[in-house]
Amino acid sequence: MKISLRWLNDYLAPPVAADAVDDLLTSHGFPIEDQVDHAEGAAAGDTMFDVEVTSNRGDCLSHVGVAREVAAATGANLKTPACDLPDTSGEAVDSLTSVDHRDTDACPLYTARVITGVKVGPSPDWLVAKLEAVGLRSVNNVVDVTNFVLLELGQPLHAFDLGKLAGRGVVVRRATQGEKFTAIDGTKHELRDDMLVIADGEKPQAVAGVMGGLDSEVGESTTDILLESAIFAPLSVRKTSRALKLASDSSFRFERGVDPVGVERASRRAAALIVELAGGTLAEGVIRTGSQTADPEPHTLTLRAGRCDALLGLELSPEQQADYLNRIGLLAQADGDSVIAKIPTFRLDLLREVDLIEEIARLHGMDAIPMKPKLELIARPPQDAVLARRAIGEVLVAHGYHETITFSFIRPKAASPFLPDGAEALMLDGDHKKEEPMLRPSVLPSLLQCRKLNQDAGNHGVKLFETASTWSVEDGKTVERVKLALLRDVGGDGGTDEALRELRGAVDEIVETLGGASARDAVSVEPVELSAVYAAAGRVLLAGRPIGTLGLVSPAVRDAMDVQTPQVAAELDLPVLLDLYPPTREVGALPKFPGIERDLSVIVDEGVAWTQIESAVAAAGPEMLEELSFVGVYRGKPIAPGSKSVSLRMRFRDPERTLRHDQVDPQVATVVASLGERVGAELRG
Repeated sequence: MKISLRWLNDYLAPPVAADAVDDLLTSHGFPIEDQVDHAEGAAAGDTMFDVEVTSNRGDCLSHVGVAREVAAATGANLKTPACDLPDTSGEAVDSLTSVDHRDTDACPLYTARVITGVKVGPSPDWLVAKLEAVGLRSVNNVVDVTNFVLLELGQPLHAFDLGKLAGRGVVVRRATQGEKFTAIDGTKHELRDDMLVIADGEKPQAVAGVMGGLDSEVGESTTDILLESAIFAPLSVRKTSRALKLASDSSFRFERGVDPVGVERASRRAAALIVELAGGTLAEGVIRTGSQTADPEPHTLTLRAGRCDALLGLELSPEQQADYLNRIGLLAQADGDSVIAKIPTFRLDLLREVDLIEEIARLHGMDAIPMKPKLELIARPPQDAVLARRAIGEVLVAHGYHETITFSFIRPKAASPFLPDGAEALMLDGDHKKEEPMLRPSVLPSLLQCRKLNQDAGNHGVKLFETASTWSVEDGKTVERVKLALLRDVGGDGGTDEALRELRGAVDEIVETLGGASARDAVSVEPVELSAVYAAAGRVLLAGRPIGTLGLVSPAVRDAMDVQTPQVAAELDLPVLLDLYPPTREVGALPKFPGIERDLSVIVDEGVAWTQIESAVAAAGPEMLEELSFVGVYRGKPIAPGSKSVSLRMRFRDPERTLRHDQVDPQVATVVASLGERVGAELRG
């Protein structure tokens, strides 16, 4: 922010010297990047300071804003400029122009005034001197006034030649895709349909919040002016400015936020100066449109005086803290051990108690805060979510997995198979990451890319996991999900079956570690229809609730990622797993009596899943069944094609006495009958 010393002192009583401005602003968080003493021209004898202003302090992107900080530091009086309207003897403004406001999200407030009969010409010497002092050239008296008010109050304005607007009105709307626009600086642009423009009845006349158009600029032939003062959404302005590579003093301020109450004040100030310097008649009234129909009220924050002292290591009374806050325009008063502060609308950055504490620290002076010889630390236990994440890592590392940290960007071709049903890709704006312009909808393609790097390095038997965010667009809204993804090679004698069992075992152990044995018992996997990602897959359920998928990665996906070895993978919802923590442990006495184990091998159709077999055994309700476990599966002679042999083990135990085989035989027979009835199983001889 470039400020003129002479201009700055217009708002301070008494005035301050150049060396004092340098010291005061630097010590209060606004370091001076450059200082220029003007020796010639209209600004001769003045000094220009280039002040570094942090992005959250849009209120200091003006001479009045900087003067407020200097006044707070020195105790000087702040003299704000008068913003009274001249006599409005003209016609009603809505009889001379109109505003068709179609997008209140990107433009919460749009105001328009009309001044007729102006005479555009050179600006007076005082105005030229002020603009030249901060590096701006004079254009004409009307344009110079809009620049002057922007630099004085921080509110961007724009003046349209009303006679050049088709229909003599404006439309606040989104551009149509490919619509053409020529800016005041002569550059030509092709607009996108997400960009906000100020148009007339035919075409865009300004890119909202960024720059006006050449076709409606104010020139010597201008007689009637439409004066715009508005609020444009920071994100909308920032995206448009970056996409068009078009920046201005206006966009710089709108990107950081402007005072919603300052819109009307700046409009009045500019209208008065235009009438004073260019003549003309101000139309009666103002057109005000948008969602912000009335100026917002200041919000209130409560500051605990003790909390302020504890953070800063000071002993300041509530009255002293309130005095500091009042210096910068806050309406603060002590209330017992607290300070109640009304936050003015120009301080968009003050949202929390700690923000007020930071202001007190700045005004008190960072160098005046004492340093203690010892640091006082309060030890607190880690949060459950932190412990749960740590436990997941320990389980997977014990299983031989390596944790990865990969980029969130990805190529659309690689990511498209992983998009959820009905979802769209979330693309990045701008020219960065041209080769990977998409945010990943799944962590698995990132792990596959990592596996490809290991493949190129000759590494085998690779196991990878990562916890990271994924993104997609669903029903027009951006959805972010946090996932736990696992990927491992299919290798060894057991092949795919063994790899899937190991993967399922890792999932079971994670759940048990986080939630205990009861949570582990609630995990099940049910078959799902094949997708573009998996050649064979199952939906992972926790107490009947889907939490993810595991399966064999399809050859098509592997080929697209150039991964040569078969892979099995799982992707689970991480927040659901973290919510299981801490685990509930069940403790019981060791069994006093031996149990009896019975193994069964049954022939079932290939499509019968283990979960169906578990359900069939449970439906039989065998007494004293302590545990059911999967042993293995066999395919091949003499088993007929399309069938498989599944081996299962049942452990029976009576807690009161030793079981006899003749007590178990009827229960096994009941299980065999249930398997035959429910899944068509035949007992293998």
